[in-house]
Parts: sequence; C-alpha cells; structure tokens
Amino acid sequence: MGAKRTKARPGEGEKLRDEILCAADALLGEAGTDEALTLRAVARRTGVSTPSVYAHFTSRDALLEAVCLRVWDELGHRMREHAVEVVDPMRALSRCARVYARFALDHPVQYRVLLMRPSGGSSPGAVACFRYLADATATCVRAGILHGEPEVLAMGLWSAMHGCVSLLIAQPGFGWPEEPEALIDTVIRMAGLGTALACRVPRDAIPPSAVVAEDLDGLTAGWAVRARRTG
Repeated sequence: MGAKRTKARPGEGEKLRDEILCAADALLGEAGTDEALTLRAVARRTGVSTPSVYAHFTSRDALLEAVCLRVWDELGHRMREHAVEVVDPMRALSRCARVYARFALDHPVQYRVLLMRPSGGSSPGAVACFRYLADATATCVRAGILHGEPEVLAMGLWSAMHGCVSLLIAQPGFGWPEEPEALIDTVIRMAGLGTALACRVPRDAIPPSAVVAEDLDGLTAGWAVRARRTG
C-alpha cells in the first residue's frame, strides 16, 4: 500500500498523472491480466484518494488504455531501430513485422487490451500499430516491389501478423513450437510472398499454376539476391 500523500501543489498534476500510470503499469505486470486494474487499487498504490485518480482518468477504461499506450512509443522506436540500416525495402518491412510480433508477445496484456477486445471506434493503439506497417509498406510500393494502395496492402499484412500473435497469446497451451520465431518467420514469408504475387495478378483472374510458379520463382530469386547484398 502506498504512503498517504499530501495535497498536490499547483503545477504537480502532471507528475501525479505519471505516478498513476506507473502504478497502473506495475499492477498489470504483477497480475498478468487487466482484471486487477481498478481505480481504487491504483489510488491505493499511488497513495491518493480514488477521486484524485478520477480527476485524471474519467473511467477505468480510460486509465487502462492510457497505461497500455505507454508501451507503443517503444514499439515505434524498436521498428525504426531495426530497419534503419536495411537498404532493401522488403527486407525492412519483414523486420518491422518481426519486431511487431515479438513486441506483442513481450507485452501480452497490453496487446490484448488494445487489439483483442471489441472497440466502439478506432483504438489509438490499433491506429499506431497499423501506421508503422503502412509506412514500411508504402516504401515497398514506391520502390516498385509491391503494387497497389499501400494502406490496403498493409491491412492484409497486418491481419496475418495479428492473427499469428493473437493465437499465440490467446492459446498458449496449444502445441506451438517451443520458440515461436519459427512460426512467425513462416507467417511473414507467406504473407510477404503472397502479397507480392497477388499484386501482379488481376483480382478477377485465376492464373494457371505454371504462371504462379514462374512468378513466385522470379520473386524469390530477386529477394534472395537483395538479401545477400544487404546481409
């Protein structure tokens, strides 16, 4: 239980808000679920009254979303850090996808709250996640590797990654590989290759299997060359 605080002086409101968020984050980490997060529990941990928490967050959901969004800045930093030295746009996109998946598995509570619960509108967490992948996809389109509307292509790639990590988080007892990276890499390759191939085929066409194989061989060979150049 936190020590009882004295009344905040003028100008200390932002400091208290940060302390409330830190306390809420600690509760989430300790419990491993958002069910432990209540305004009363956070007030007790921070050493303030429950109305003091209400002054900064009008509801439990508002507090829950705010504390979960704190980690999303870290996701953006990780994506930029892992892609900054990669010259090939498609390779950079695949790195972003891997960082996204790993980040979700490292922060399962926050991921469940922001991206695995029904939402009445656009969740800021969902918008932020999508934006990171959409920007990397747009770079591939500008380079001529992918063709089409970057945001539509990114939605397909995001759906594949979200499906993968959501299953890993929601069904931990399933017989997944001991190290999930192998599964994640497979999903990324399938989504990336499938998107690049689909971009070259009219939407209303069902191409002969030989054409698909020829296009796929060409794409794979081209990416192999770029991978060797970029290390």
